[in-house]
Amino acid sequence: MSHLTQIEDRLKQISAQKASIEYHIPEIWLDLYSLQTKDIIVQPAQYYLDCITKIRHIAENQPLQHPKHNWSYFAVIYNMMVRLTTAYDHDANGIVAKDINLDGWRETGTFLKSMSILPYIHSLGCNTVYCLPVTEIGKEGNKGNLGSPYAIKDPYKLDEHLNEPALEMSAEVQFGAFVEAAHLLGMKVVVEFVFRTASVDSSLALDHPEWFYWIRDKIENRVGLATKQDELYGPPFFSASDLKKIRAKVDKKNYKALIPPDKIYRNLFTDIPKKVGVFDGQIRGITSDGTACKIPSAFADWPPDDSQPVWSDVTYLRMYDHPDFNYIAYNTIRMYDTVLANEANCVEPLWSYIEGIIPSYQEKYGIDGVMVDMGHALPPQLLQNIIKKARDINPEFAFWEENFSLSGESKKKGFNAVLGYLPFDEDKPEKVRSLIEMLSTSGSPVPFFLTPETHNTKRAVTRLGAEKFSQMAWAFNAFLPGLTFIHSGFELYESMPVNTGLGFESEELKNYPVSKLPLFSVSSLNWNNATNLTEFIRFVLNLRNEDIKPLKENYKPETIVIPKSLNPYIISFIRRLSYNPHDLIIAFNPDYNWEAYTMFTFDTDYTEFESYMTGETLEIKNRELLVRFDLGGIIIGMLKRKPE
Repeated sequence: MSHLTQIEDRLKQISAQKASIEYHIPEIWLDLYSLQTKDIIVQPAQYYLDCITKIRHIAENQPLQHPKHNWSYFAVIYNMMVRLTTAYDHDANGIVAKDINLDGWRETGTFLKSMSILPYIHSLGCNTVYCLPVTEIGKEGNKGNLGSPYAIKDPYKLDEHLNEPALEMSAEVQFGAFVEAAHLLGMKVVVEFVFRTASVDSSLALDHPEWFYWIRDKIENRVGLATKQDELYGPPFFSASDLKKIRAKVDKKNYKALIPPDKIYRNLFTDIPKKVGVFDGQIRGITSDGTACKIPSAFADWPPDDSQPVWSDVTYLRMYDHPDFNYIAYNTIRMYDTVLANEANCVEPLWSYIEGIIPSYQEKYGIDGVMVDMGHALPPQLLQNIIKKARDINPEFAFWEENFSLSGESKKKGFNAVLGYLPFDEDKPEKVRSLIEMLSTSGSPVPFFLTPETHNTKRAVTRLGAEKFSQMAWAFNAFLPGLTFIHSGFELYESMPVNTGLGFESEELKNYPVSKLPLFSVSSLNWNNATNLTEFIRFVLNLRNEDIKPLKENYKPETIVIPKSLNPYIISFIRRLSYNPHDLIIAFNPDYNWEAYTMFTFDTDYTEFESYMTGETLEIKNRELLVRFDLGGIIIGMLKRKPE
């Protein structure tokens, strides 16, 4: 019996019990095209049954299609953090509860609730669901009241807090139903995995202490990096001259004899313990000479003078073992020193364990791809082994890399796409112009995500231009070659970031303590926001799908042409695809204070411009077109070619 059928049968049993509770959901979950911003009350088991019925109906009538090869090149992605995306105040008491309530139904997000919004995601035009890590979370050193999904205790196990206890079924069954439902709709499912770190209370440490680094038990974590405190643990310090030398060698990819941390730092670490156990709920060890030790926390490994504090909940795994490199630093866990990084020092059992993670999810659940967290920091051979084993099972299995650089190296390693730098640059007009110029001349060496925000950045609606910037980013990105991407909440004009990992000033960080950040604590999206972007997202994607087909030609640089513009501040490009009898022009005014005009001059004879935004038609004479822009205004339109 399929996982989905098991869930369906159990929901029928619960529904037949006629339990009487007031279970609130946002109306948009039930009525996908609703413009209302209100709660509605449903009977939960019947609601979820109806959602499964809706999924089966869509599957029969409107299933999505993917190209057979390189499917992710044409992915329209909905990115969710499961416990956040479908978290909701179901009892309407003003608080999203951390713990189970309402007859065994959770208020934090779950696989069942995520399955229930698949029709909504389908209605937006997304063909791929990408989940942040869903594996078991450790408890020691946790930030916030839930802990980070990146503090992974056991990558082979799912987080039981993502199940619905009312179903009396495991998280595995419920996740399997989620994947099955997505596949019925024609959606691909991609899951993010973390391979080089684990939670500090990882279940692996009890059986495999040699897979971890260890420090003396009494050493406490340093707070901040303002002063050097040798008796405390934190990122190692390097002199200004050493930092300069380190950067110069790393820039040249010369990892021979990299400068190590000083002896004081190295001496914080102990040998691998001979005995390991759990004491007062914490994993501790005893070395052969009787030294008590513990697993140290991780920290930002690059650059070596990064100012982030210690990450209390995670640690680095020991990928290589060598007595001269018994410490955590940039040269042991990222830019592996050449003496360390050879086959003789490889911790083979750990590598084999890591290499089996993805195949286990392929075989159990049939996932279609993975995002590899910090894939560029894994030992190259380990990464190749991971990719090969997954593609031996499914040659079209997608690999995405959390890499901000657009480099051909990513493609050579086997990645289908990378994150890229657009989430950090899209609110900077000069950077957007540079991107379009690159795409129109050489193209990108690797496909990348087309999004103004991720779970580590500021929300789009908090950037200059607010809602207009969000609209512009969506319209602009939808017509560029790449992976169109919605970070859940973007379509709701959500302002709360998930995490403050990148691009936040020190003053801004004060507004987002871990008690508020969804990456660590209970939170929910603003599903009942007074305005949202859903209709505009559908409108733009419908236009895009009519004109841009999932063909390899879409990525060729000659398909992007930059028209001459009398106003140098207007940003624009033309998509010219051989299979279309017309061209598309996309342009916007990055000034949110003033309207603007420009005269476009084209290199092709066009007869008229038809605006998809307003329906207006303008005649084009002598290859010139005068256009007016509202402040922050967007133009999407068709350029009709003159018959030959």
